[in-house]
Amino acid sequence: MRQQTVVPIPPDLSARYSRSSAGRAWLASLPGLLQGRLEHWELEADLAPGALPWNGHGGVVVPVRRIDGTPAALKIAFPHDEARVERHALALWRGRGAVRLLESDAGTCAMLLERLDAAQSLQTVPMDDAVTVWGTLMRQLSLVPDERPQWQEFGHIAARAEQWSDDLPADWEQQGRPFPRWLLEAALEVCQTRGAVGRRSGRDVLVHTDFHFLNILARPGAQNRKGSPDGAGFAAIDPQPMIGEPEFAVAPLLWNRLGDLPPGNPQAGLRQRCRDFSVSAGLDAEAARQWGVAREVENALWYASQPHHQGDLARSLWVASTLAGRTLDGLPAAHSLPEPGESAFG
Repeated sequence: MRQQTVVPIPPDLSARYSRSSAGRAWLASLPGLLQGRLEHWELEADLAPGALPWNGHGGVVVPVRRIDGTPAALKIAFPHDEARVERHALALWRGRGAVRLLESDAGTCAMLLERLDAAQSLQTVPMDDAVTVWGTLMRQLSLVPDERPQWQEFGHIAARAEQWSDDLPADWEQQGRPFPRWLLEAALEVCQTRGAVGRRSGRDVLVHTDFHFLNILARPGAQNRKGSPDGAGFAAIDPQPMIGEPEFAVAPLLWNRLGDLPPGNPQAGLRQRCRDFSVSAGLDAEAARQWGVAREVENALWYASQPHHQGDLARSLWVASTLAGRTLDGLPAAHSLPEPGESAFG
């Protein structure tokens, strides 16, 4: 009989999911879920003594080895809509531009994945090289819908924009009008334009909607290759997949790595970054800018409802208003704004 493996749960994951009854129930079930998948897929945990598994916002990832010794990664996510459809997107991509899916179990939101280099992401790659890598991967990931059944599982970006047309004004009022009306109206204009029903066909592709630097990891050995990085050495993770305009994917690049913007004129630098990444993937830079406004206004309203996220709120307002062409007064300087997940003003 296989000896049970005790996999420690990362403290920040425990802290995050201990805040709700559903989260606590999932945490309590997690050791059993992990053990069950290890046994069913004949895996051995590949953690160094005392080491913690990797984790993101919504799940835990344990380095493992398959029965033939091949390295892999076992991911178990908290059950939610984005986690339930992730396996379908990975199955469609088949390892081209994204981490390869080896096994999946819908009932436990568990996946066995190709093991990537968790220590090497696009976060630390020079920006010019990051543009090249991102553009290459974006082209690979932008699959056009076909008859395969997985396509029926994804929500549509235009439909979300339509929903925002109703939700954003209500949230803005409920949160006490936390920013000027003109910025809200800029986001609503995007929603009404890009959420039009007629846009749900011609340019629809599968979109990785959280396609930022930290969600692009190196494949093993990529750092040893000569020359500039290219998409072949990297793969996307955690896709939060939807169907719609590919320009929707640019926005997360604009609210990460603000410290890399030029000190003399970060506003111009942000808008140039939007253009550079769009061009690298063959996208419409103006559509990407518009989606950036709408997505960051939506983020800002969520942060406004969270008293411990004032730094994140400031960042979203800086990015949204800068993309809209009128950077709001009274915000911290761009280089003082926190990266997502490390709010410094709350």
